[in-house]
Amino acid sequence: MGHRGRPGDRRGRGRRGDAAGWQPAALRQGRLAQPGFRLPRRAPGGGDRVTARLGPGEVARAAALLRQGALVAFPTETVYGLGGDATDGQAVAGIFAAKGRPHFNPLICHYPDAEAAFADVHADDRARALAARFWPGALTLVLPRRPTCRVDLLAGAGLDTLAVRVPAHPLALDLLRQAGMPVAAPSANRSGQVSPTTPEHVLDGLSGRIAAVLDGGACPVGVESTVLDLTGTGPVLLRPGGVEAEAIEALLGPVGRALPLAAAAASQSLRSPGLMLSHYAPSLPVRLGARSVAADEALLAFGPALPGAAVAWSLSEGGDLREAAARLFAGLRWLDAEGARQGCARIAVMPVPETGLGVAINDRLARAAAPRP
Repeated sequence: MGHRGRPGDRRGRGRRGDAAGWQPAALRQGRLAQPGFRLPRRAPGGGDRVTARLGPGEVARAAALLRQGALVAFPTETVYGLGGDATDGQAVAGIFAAKGRPHFNPLICHYPDAEAAFADVHADDRARALAARFWPGALTLVLPRRPTCRVDLLAGAGLDTLAVRVPAHPLALDLLRQAGMPVAAPSANRSGQVSPTTPEHVLDGLSGRIAAVLDGGACPVGVESTVLDLTGTGPVLLRPGGVEAEAIEALLGPVGRALPLAAAAASQSLRSPGLMLSHYAPSLPVRLGARSVAADEALLAFGPALPGAAVAWSLSEGGDLREAAARLFAGLRWLDAEGARQGCARIAVMPVPETGLGVAINDRLARAAAPRP
């Protein structure tokens, strides 16, 4: 249940109060919006994490877990989704960590109704007609983000578009209403495994890695949603799924097809699950593996920041990869804008460990640093 694409702020300042911890204003500004770090719930006594299996009557408990930043698998009419608060970068980073994904793919954000979804994206007449016909249902629409979009940049892989859907499952809709926020949710399985259509499938791959699974029995459709890109002049089918292309064409007219999988994958950036076409890259050049920084460079720091940069953004002063993942796209965008404003020549990126979420972080950084066409 991931996608393509083309920020709720619960964060606090990281400024120290003592003189020894003083930093230039630009560096302090780059450290604003430092999210609090939350782990999924653990078993009493500090043992291994335990995944609760919640019955249909425990939707309120599942919604409360989502509001706390925990991950909850839930049923839709297509497959089980691995849900997290889409407005919380820490929760979204946790989705990638739980799935073991090596890439930050855009995720589909789920809403209780069309108007809630369209509050975060620009919906044209085509989108509204499709929503009226197929929502709730197995159709995901890729649309431009609004400037006021609540969804964290990480959920959309840093792009200017967002994939949105209203699922047609009573438990999912009840959960979304009670949670009170958009819920980012790829399929609730480990990366590379078959999408789950029962709670048993979810627990086979994610038991101990997420807070809970909301048991809604078997999913009636059993294949992922259709993904349709409406960001261009003509609609483009990015992924076939539960809504047939012919039904969409009956409403909109001819629908284009995305690149074949092999050609799309070669471009190394995801528009939709299995389709890689475009990605966010800063306008400033990006230099990886920085062990020192020049006065005309903007610094993307991991761990203690290198001295000497014109402006800096800290992914995580303490070297926390989940925090770094949550701050990655916001940091690149801020450095690109602020660095350009201050006349910086490039963005220098300190090394990030190639372990855990660091693999996905480095993957996106490598794409940002790739030669431009």
